[in-house]
Amino acid sequence: MEDSTLKIILAPDSFKGSITATAAARAMAEGIREFFPGARIVEIPMSDGGEGLVQTLVAAARGRPEVGDDLSPVRPGTGDQILAVSQPADAVENSGPGRLAINPAEGPSLARILTREVTGPLGHKVEAFFGILGDGRTAVVEMAAASGLTLVPPEKRNPLITTTYGTGELILAAVQAGCRRIIVGIGGSATNDGGVGMAQALGIRFLDQEGREIGPGGRELARIARIDVSGLNPVLNGAEIDVACDVNNPLTGPRGAAAVYGPQKGATPAMVQELDAALNHLAAVIRRDLGKDAAEIPGAGAAGGLGAGLMAFLDARLRPGMDLVLEVTGFREQVTGADLVITGEGRVDSQTLFGKVPCGVARAAKEHGVPVVAIAGSLGDDVTAIHSCGIDAFFSLTAGPTTLEEAMQKAASLLAQAAGQVVRLFAVGRGVAVAKGKHGGSTPGRFEQVRYVPGLVGIVKG
Repeated sequence: MEDSTLKIILAPDSFKGSITATAAARAMAEGIREFFPGARIVEIPMSDGGEGLVQTLVAAARGRPEVGDDLSPVRPGTGDQILAVSQPADAVENSGPGRLAINPAEGPSLARILTREVTGPLGHKVEAFFGILGDGRTAVVEMAAASGLTLVPPEKRNPLITTTYGTGELILAAVQAGCRRIIVGIGGSATNDGGVGMAQALGIRFLDQEGREIGPGGRELARIARIDVSGLNPVLNGAEIDVACDVNNPLTGPRGAAAVYGPQKGATPAMVQELDAALNHLAAVIRRDLGKDAAEIPGAGAAGGLGAGLMAFLDARLRPGMDLVLEVTGFREQVTGADLVITGEGRVDSQTLFGKVPCGVARAAKEHGVPVVAIAGSLGDDVTAIHSCGIDAFFSLTAGPTTLEEAMQKAASLLAQAAGQVVRLFAVGRGVAVAKGKHGGSTPGRFEQVRYVPGLVGIVKG
């Protein structure tokens, strides 16, 4: 078998704090091409719906960065900044069903990432971003870009006062840009306001007993006497909202938004009780005024109750993040006929089974009978549990003892090396022609033929 017949899917998540999913896939591809220059390699960067969702889906829509080496969303300036535009000529040919590509006859795609100045969690202006995919009608919003915990210094974290207003501003900006479907990732929030701030930005009013609008933050929910949806911005009429959500917490109670996630946002035990009571009050007013009961729906408590707010105020649908990403990237179509899938993320352990990228990718690949290998920055003691989700083998990014700082700095080269070696090992069982590589000492274009016979590996010079 020649290497030109080999089809390999690269579907990693980001390696947090080190390398983006897009850069990780690129590094893996470079390592594989050193030994398999003719292989068909399909790079499909992944996200579980949290950090990196915008970059992942813009890249999947065949967006090509025009600034820098990555789909980096942030750069100085105000207003809209187009950071990723146009599609390669083969976008439609390679897209397949479910991929968001544009017909070349209609002109170049505008898959891109835009920046927008919005209201941050503490009320100050911050520069956030959202993505528009290749069809021109689908936008991707990460609530963490506008209302995330990383935007609040540790000493100022207080979910009694933080707001999701900026997330609403991002949703509005996406709809005003012509998008009719909005995918919202709701991980990493600094808030516990039930999505009320988000709804206020879209024109919904939350009034107290005197008919005055309440202020920002989770504490203010207890003052709501009436919800007035008559001012909801009409541009949202008919918009379809899908929420990438991988937690099943209800809105309130011992597993609710305040009890489970409040402490990491700065809530003391007393604050948790106050926030939980305020969310209970919000749920009661929603039932009375809107006739909706979102409090007990799994995922209602995600992002400080933003899950419930999106369902109650915008009729959003909560969906597992991996399901959304697999759908939008067209992963199941791309994996058809593949020989191997390589995935990975910063750490792989038994928690990887619960909504994380490697297991989500593996389960989808197994629907087509494709073997899956995971590469991880670190491996937990219980890592063998991941075999149950369809990962056939796992490997560490590092070949020997190293510091965390060194591994993170060298992530790209380590990923390239690991991916190259994974595929060389895979070739042993397939009899695929393998180039010696740039350090192999062979003449360019010369190959070794790796042939597998039970009990014997024979190397025949090409």
